[in-house]
Amino acid sequence: MPQKAPIDQLLKPVSKFIHLEYTSGLVLLFGVVLAIAWVNSPFANSYHHLWEINFSIGFGGDKLSHPLHLWINDGLMAIFFFVIGLELKREFLAGELSSVKKAALPMFAALGGMLVPAVIYTLINKGGDGAHGWGIPMATDIAFALALLSMAGKHIPSSVKVFLSALAVADDLGAVLVIAFFYSSNIHFMPLMVGGVFLLALVIGNAIGIRHSAFYLVLGLGVWVGFLLSGVHATIAGVLVAFSIPARRKVDEQRYAMRLKELSDEFEQEIPNCSTLTTPRQHELIEYIKGLSLAAQTPLQKIESSLHPWVAFLIMPLFALANSGIAISADFMEKLVNPVSIGVICGLILGKFTGILAFTWLLVKTKVAELPYAAKWQHIVGVSTLAGIGFTMSLFVSSLAFSNAEQIEQAKYGILIASVIAGISGIIILKRSAPALRPVND
Repeated sequence: MPQKAPIDQLLKPVSKFIHLEYTSGLVLLFGVVLAIAWVNSPFANSYHHLWEINFSIGFGGDKLSHPLHLWINDGLMAIFFFVIGLELKREFLAGELSSVKKAALPMFAALGGMLVPAVIYTLINKGGDGAHGWGIPMATDIAFALALLSMAGKHIPSSVKVFLSALAVADDLGAVLVIAFFYSSNIHFMPLMVGGVFLLALVIGNAIGIRHSAFYLVLGLGVWVGFLLSGVHATIAGVLVAFSIPARRKVDEQRYAMRLKELSDEFEQEIPNCSTLTTPRQHELIEYIKGLSLAAQTPLQKIESSLHPWVAFLIMPLFALANSGIAISADFMEKLVNPVSIGVICGLILGKFTGILAFTWLLVKTKVAELPYAAKWQHIVGVSTLAGIGFTMSLFVSSLAFSNAEQIEQAKYGILIASVIAGISGIIILKRSAPALRPVND
């Protein structure tokens, strides 16, 4: 067993905490609570002033100059969507969306969970100033939903978690398409063409076998800048760049395992130094094993694994901190009585629940698909309820749907109330569900 350094012992509790299933949801929740506490404290002005600080990037006269709030929403969230794109590509290639049979139920359930909330919101806001916000209640916050599902108890079948994950991934795909087609405006074709050239270079790089992450990072930045200046929302660039990342290995599993055993045997046979140093040959073998391991990895999975902690523990909490500052005054409940807030609340709570449950029931009853292994209908009811937690994505869409500060605030009120109700209700339903010992389809 390798000896652990003192720093390893000190960081062990932190590492253990980070790798818990629900940790990212807790950190995200902390960002939300901190934002609400801050904006309702005597230091509220500092909260608003912080996000208006202007930052410039560039040289000479060519500069991108935006307030911090916009850098987070258009810059850091592009990385968030880049990771979503990597996840989508992985799921389409070898995951829960990799075949029609696997994808049918979560994709169809996600469709219901997007269409019904949008219809409910539209009916409530028809002809009003808030009608453009129909996309707000369509999204599910996967981090919060999975965190609460993990807290619901170990009796929940693992297939239910897989179903919720696949549903949320399909939901993210729908959100990306909605943003691309309905929440991008004033298109400037020249910068869009420049971004497209960079994207084409990435696709060609993938085709000819370039695997170095730096190549995709540098050219991906060009795609992002082109889309940012074009009027097409920059987060779409993140998804498109993600789909250009190679998902092939240079060494297959069998050859990797065989070669690794040969190198390991040679390393073991080498006479070691009587010191903390390895022999020159051992050092060569270690480097060769590192290269072999890199060849056995796909760049897609390597990049996704590297970026996921940054997205979960920095980008999403920072976005929540910057966007969920809601002033709770004595007339808070009165402020909820407006078409935007009511539309968001009804869309997320009633729309998500009805859409997911109804579309799932329809597919199962027509025998197009089956319920997840060992799952009961009560589990689907719980998942349909949890899907009403639209926090991160709903906040993001609200910032695109409205330019009016009052309407954005109204949307935030609705998102907060709906997410709290959906989270608590979903936990209660799932905690009361009994484990199923066999597949149940009725």
